[in-house]
Amino acid sequence: MCSETGSRCSGMLLLALAIMAIIANLLLYFPNGQVLELAKITDLVWFFHGFFGAGLLVMVPALMLLRGGGGVCCARRCGMLFPVLLAIQGTMGAMYCVVISSLGLLSGPFCDTGSGNYTYPFRNNTLEDNYLFNQPTWAICREPEHIVLWNVVLLSILLGIGVVEAVLCLSQAASGLGNIFCGTCVRKGQPSSSTPYWCYSSQLAEEKGFAEPPPQSQEHIARMPNPGDSRKLFKERARECWQRDGEEKCFSQR
Repeated sequence: MCSETGSRCSGMLLLALAIMAIIANLLLYFPNGQVLELAKITDLVWFFHGFFGAGLLVMVPALMLLRGGGGVCCARRCGMLFPVLLAIQGTMGAMYCVVISSLGLLSGPFCDTGSGNYTYPFRNNTLEDNYLFNQPTWAICREPEHIVLWNVVLLSILLGIGVVEAVLCLSQAASGLGNIFCGTCVRKGQPSSSTPYWCYSSQLAEEKGFAEPPPQSQEHIARMPNPGDSRKLFKERARECWQRDGEEKCFSQR
């Protein structure tokens, strides 16, 4: 979650998948391009697993990743909890889409078998006799035309989208939790924790006596003998170094 490039790539991919999920869910309401009565639409479509689950719930953490990237790494750890919660929210939304899409694939569409009444002809099938593995049985549904193929394709797409979104959001949540508890942080242009540097916020810049905090793109990095020093010790050493040797010797612009 703290790698700016990786976060933005994940955000763009999640946003694209969320938009695709919304479109796929919308198409389920118009089987084979037909406008049906509301009572003739498959019931599981009304669970909005594409709109709500794989769509809106995933879109929020995606936009957060695109907007913020890894920008929370040098902030207080409690500030990193919010992106983790959003990533967990996205994971739950994606898993919701996976569950409903799976149920939709197993139960089959709501269709007219030729009697004039709409029913679920495949809903009571066992896994061994499931219509998904017996394509000739798809002809049982007469109306809407090609409804079985339409549902199978779109629900399979939603199932795949949900799986990919769940993996991405879960990885972001795991990465964020690792950063919170282990303190790992790597940003573009910033040394890793294995180098003798430590990043600090604009608030610390004010504490050291700068007239105004430097721009985010020109944050300073304090040279520290031990990157494992506590925050308090870092502040003390940074302030002493700045007062003793001046800004140029103690800090380097990136």
